[in-house]
Amino acid sequence: MASLSDVGLAAAINILTAFAFFFAFAILRIQPVNDRVYFPKWYIKGLRTSPLGSGAFVGKIVNVDFRSYLKFLNWMPAALQMPEPELIDHAGLDSAVYLRIYLIGLKIFVPLGFLAFSILVPVNWTNNTLKNSNLTYSDLDKLSISNIPLGSDRFWTHLVMAYAFTLWTCYVLKKEYEIVASMRLHFLASAHRRPDQFTVLVRNVPPDPDESVSELVEHFFLVNHPEHYLTNQVVYNAKKLSELVNKKKKLRNWLDYYQLKYSRKPDKKPIMKTRFLGLCGQSVDAIDHYTTEIQKLSKEISIERDMVVSNSKSIIPAAFVSFQSRWGAAVCAQTQQTRNPTLWLTDWAPEPRDIYWDNLAIPFVSLAVRKLVIGVAFFFLTFFFMVPIALVQSLANIEGIEKALPFLKPIIEMKVVKSFIQGFLPGIALKIFLIFLPSILMVMSKFEGFISLSGLERRSASRYYIFQFINVFLGSIITGTAFQQLNNFVNQSANDIPKTIGSSIPMKATFFITYIMVDGWAGVAGEILRLKPLIMYHLKNFFLVKTEKDREEAMDPGTLGFNTGEPQIQLYFLLGLVYAVVSPILLPFIIVFFGLAYVVYRHQIINVYNQEYESAAAFWPDVHGRIIVALVVSQLLLMGLLSTKEAAQSTPLLVTLPILTIWFHFFCKGRYEPAFIRYPLQEAMMKDTLERAREPNLNLKGFLQSAYIHPVFKGGDDSDGEEAAEGGDNEPELVPTKRKATTPATSKRSGSFTSLLPDDQEYS
Repeated sequence: MASLSDVGLAAAINILTAFAFFFAFAILRIQPVNDRVYFPKWYIKGLRTSPLGSGAFVGKIVNVDFRSYLKFLNWMPAALQMPEPELIDHAGLDSAVYLRIYLIGLKIFVPLGFLAFSILVPVNWTNNTLKNSNLTYSDLDKLSISNIPLGSDRFWTHLVMAYAFTLWTCYVLKKEYEIVASMRLHFLASAHRRPDQFTVLVRNVPPDPDESVSELVEHFFLVNHPEHYLTNQVVYNAKKLSELVNKKKKLRNWLDYYQLKYSRKPDKKPIMKTRFLGLCGQSVDAIDHYTTEIQKLSKEISIERDMVVSNSKSIIPAAFVSFQSRWGAAVCAQTQQTRNPTLWLTDWAPEPRDIYWDNLAIPFVSLAVRKLVIGVAFFFLTFFFMVPIALVQSLANIEGIEKALPFLKPIIEMKVVKSFIQGFLPGIALKIFLIFLPSILMVMSKFEGFISLSGLERRSASRYYIFQFINVFLGSIITGTAFQQLNNFVNQSANDIPKTIGSSIPMKATFFITYIMVDGWAGVAGEILRLKPLIMYHLKNFFLVKTEKDREEAMDPGTLGFNTGEPQIQLYFLLGLVYAVVSPILLPFIIVFFGLAYVVYRHQIINVYNQEYESAAAFWPDVHGRIIVALVVSQLLLMGLLSTKEAAQSTPLLVTLPILTIWFHFFCKGRYEPAFIRYPLQEAMMKDTLERAREPNLNLKGFLQSAYIHPVFKGGDDSDGEEAAEGGDNEPELVPTKRKATTPATSKRSGSFTSLLPDDQEYS
C-alpha cells in the first residue's frame, strides 16, 4: 500500500529536479557566451548586439562579475515588472492573452482550493470506509470522496460544492471573455495600419474562357464593389520556384563565408572539393565555384519565374482583393457575394506573416476530401494509442504488479525504487510517448489545407486536446482502474463492478499528481533552462556557423508553440475541475503549476520567443470552449460517481448543472464571440475616418500593392526578386475587358500584380 511518505519522496524528487533546473538557468543565463540563447528576442529586435558587460576575451565567454551571481534569482521579479500594455507592444496581443490563460487558472483554482480544504477535506477524512474495504488504496485516497460510506448524507456537501465551484468558474470565465474581447477590439482600433485590415481572400473563383483569373476578379469586384475596390493579387503555385530560391540562399551563404575567409587572409584563396560535402572530388576555387553556381541558379529562377507568371495553369482560382477602406473590406469579407454560395467565397485575409503559402495552391474542391481522410486518420491514431497508455499505467500501480509478478516484490518494495517508480517513472514515460505527437498533428493539419499558420496551430491544438482527453485522462482512468482493481473485478459479482469503478476513479488522483509534478513542475523548469536550444546553438556555432546570418539562424528561438502549450494547459484545467470535488488533494499541485508557469512563460515571452504572426487573440473562443468542456465533464463524472454511491437522490439536482453550464457557454458565445470572428462596421468606419483626417495624402495602393505577393517574388537575397519588387512603383497598364457585357471597359484603380514582375509581363 502506498503511503504519504512515498508521495512525499516523489514530490521531493520533482522539487529538487525543478530547483536544479532553475539554479542551472540562473547561472547559465548570465554567461556572455549564452546570451543569444536566453535573450534572442532583443537581438532580433535590434536592441541588443552583444552581451551586456562584455569586455576582454575571457569576459566575452564567462561572467567575471561575481556580484551578479548573488542576484541569480532577480529574473523572477523582472519577469513580472513589465506592465501588460507594454507587454502587448513588445510581444503582441497573442502573447499577452496567452499568459492570461495561466492567470485564469490561478483565479479559478486558488479560491476552489481554499474552499475544498476548508470543507471537503475534513468531510472526506473523518471516515473509515476505505479502511474497512478490500480495495487497494493509498493514504492520499482517504482525502477523497471514496472514503465516504454508501448512501451517506455527507454527499450533499459535495453537491453544494459542485454548484459553488461551477458558479465561480463561470463568473471568472465571463469576466475574462469580456476583458479579452475588449482588449482585441482596442488592439484592432489602435494598431498600426496592416494589410489584412483592407484585404479579403477570395477562393473558388469560377473559370472563364475569355478572361484570366486576375481580370475576372477585377471586373467582378468593380461591378459589385465599385466604390471600394482597389486592387487584387492572384495566387500562384510557386512551389518549385520556392525550392530554387531557397537553394540559392544557401549557396549565397556559402559564398559569403568564403569571401569573408578570403578577406581575412588575402594571400590565400579558399579551396574546396566539389563532391560529397566538400570531402572529395576535384579541388576548385571556392569563390569562383559558388559564384558560377549562383549565376546558373539565377538563370533557372528567372526562367521558372517567367514560366509561373505566363502559364495559366500556375494560377490558382483565388486572389487577395484589397479595398480602399476597412469598411469596404469588412462588408466584403462578411457577406455572400453571389447566389451560388459555393462560388466567390470571401473571408478575411490572414496577415502576410501568417500565411502558409504552400496550402494556397490546394484546389478548393479537394479540401472536403482531405478533411475526411484526416478525420479518419486521427480517429485511428487516437484510439490505437490506448495500448502504450495501458503499459504506462501498469507502472503506476505497484501493488497490481506485485500481485501479478510476486518475484519482483523484494526489489519493488525498496523504498527508493518504489518512490521513484510511483513518483517519476509513469509521468516521464507518458511524456516521452507524447513527444512526437505535436509534429504528427501539425503534418495532418497541413495536409488538411489550412492557409494560415494560426489556423494550423489552432487545429493542431484542438486535436491535441481531444487526444489528451481520450488517452491521457480517460485512458489513464479506465486502464489504470482496471489494472489496479483487477483482483476485485475477478472475485466480485457483476453488480458490484460499477461501485468498484466509482470508488477507484477518485483514487487515480495519485497518478495525476505525479504527472503534474513531472510535466508541470519539472517540465516548466526545463522550459526555462532551454537545454536543447542551448546545446544546439553551441554545436551549430562551433561547427556550422560561417557568417553572421548563420549565427542568427542558429539563435532562432522559435515561437511560443500554441499548438502544444495551450492543450497542455487545458489538461490541467480538466484535472483540476474534475478532481476539485472528488479528490481535492490535487488542487495545490495544480495551483503551483499555474503560478510557476505564469512567471516562467512571462520571462520567455519577454526575452526569448519571437512572434511569428499576430492573430489578435483569435484563439480565445477555443480556450473558453475547452474550459467549458472540462467543467461539463467534471459534472457528468460526479453525477455518475454519486450514482454508484447510492446517492441517487442528488442526481436530479446535478442534472441541472451541465444544462446551466452549456446555456452559459451559448450566452458567452452569442455575446462575446462575434468580436473574434467579425469586424464591426462602426469600428471600421471610425478607424477609416480618423486615418483620412490624419493622412489625407496616404498612398494606400502603394502600401497594399506588394503586401500579398508570394515571398519568392519579393526582394531579399534573390536579385531577381528585387527587380520584381521595384516594379511595383510603376503605373500599371489598364486591363481591357474581354467579356461582352456588364463589366467596365477599364480599371482605373487596380494595380495588377503583373506590374510587380520583371518586364511588366502580363498573363491572360
